[in-house]
Amino acid sequence: MLSLNYLADLLARHSEAIDADVASFQVKGREFRPAPSVSMMGVVNLSQDSWYRESVVMNVDAALRRGRRLQAEGADIVDLGAESSVLTAQRAGAEAQIARLVPVVQQLSECGVLVSVESYLEEVTGACLAAGAGVVNLTAAKNTESFYRLAAEHDAGVVVCYIQNADNVRSVGDFKLQDDPVPALYEYFARQADLAARCGVTRLWLDPGLGFYYKNLTDSAERVRYQMKTFLNAFRLRTLGWPVCQALPHAFEYFEDEVRCAEPFFGVLALLGRTDLLRTHEVAKLRGVIGAMSLLK
Repeated sequence: MLSLNYLADLLARHSEAIDADVASFQVKGREFRPAPSVSMMGVVNLSQDSWYRESVVMNVDAALRRGRRLQAEGADIVDLGAESSVLTAQRAGAEAQIARLVPVVQQLSECGVLVSVESYLEEVTGACLAAGAGVVNLTAAKNTESFYRLAAEHDAGVVVCYIQNADNVRSVGDFKLQDDPVPALYEYFARQADLAARCGVTRLWLDPGLGFYYKNLTDSAERVRYQMKTFLNAFRLRTLGWPVCQALPHAFEYFEDEVRCAEPFFGVLALLGRTDLLRTHEVAKLRGVIGAMSLLK
């Protein structure tokens, strides 16, 4: 059972990391400051295969409505995805992704919405940045230099997603769960952050979560336990100097009919771990969580 003793012991063992200096920056005029300030990234899924039905839109007009609503509810960034990461989802090539994404990127950007695009294809990334996207939610893990150079050319931010032993999020296989997830995460992000900086990127978030479907993670208790540890230990990554983003999970096996309550619950753990940016399908619910937790200082 998660307890005050667990949290106190975690902090005592890693107290040097809790107050590490973390970068602040602006993206297209919007200020992002590290925890205790918290930002939110709302989700719009342009793929009908996406599991979270409330985030799925059927056409450009619906995507625009949802994107504007997410901003009104408190989202600092609206994240667009054109292809589901569900293992059984139909794959979309670069041309199809560009056709889905670019009209929405253009029109939301014109409305003053800061748009992020989930991408692991260089041509999709380039087209969306040219259309006005301000953030790349990078789901490629190999040959990332070209993505960083594109982001730097467009003065964009990058969310670096942790992907284990794969070229990108759609080619993942088995995931090795470690009792302490941070050493492997730290090594991966140190390498990627150094490369990004050498390419000229000055706006970066580190996303250590299990935001994708790995083939071997069939034990729900094992998977959720790992995710909880990752959320609570996220503050240890702050010594890299960059803010942390967490994609909040669903844990359907535990929440069942109340699955839409899962992200707010995991949001509490992420905030305890000093997460700076929450990626969520439930922006309005997380806004309440952030507001309530901010009352105790």
